[in-house]
Amino acid sequence: MAAPNLKNPTTINGKTARANITGTSIVGVVTNAGSSGKALKINSIFAANVDGTNAVDVSVSVYDGSNDFYIASTINLPANATQIISQKDSYFYLEEGDQLRVTASAANDVNIIVGYEDIS
Repeated sequence: MAAPNLKNPTTINGKTARANITGTSIVGVVTNAGSSGKALKINSIFAANVDGTNAVDVSVSVYDGSNDFYIASTINLPANATQIISQKDSYFYLEEGDQLRVTASAANDVNIIVGYEDIS
């Protein structure tokens, strides 16, 4: 199925994805299935270091099924700090088959919040 015509969508639903990055391997946070018939408009991405003592590095990418394209690479988050990775004025779309992915340098230290629109 093809992605929707953004000029005349049928439905737009606001969504929030939440993830605790529990390991140091790359993790999918938001996925647009290959045959969804949808576009996912990513409006904001926040990364919070929930460790009260140690800094952590975080990377965020869009995976197209073959390659990761980095929005943020190895951003250092001090203890108890939050970083805006992307906000509404720099929105982008996850097309069919794309996935928003996150990597952290330490397990259980990073929470991710993604605000997006599910458009069909």
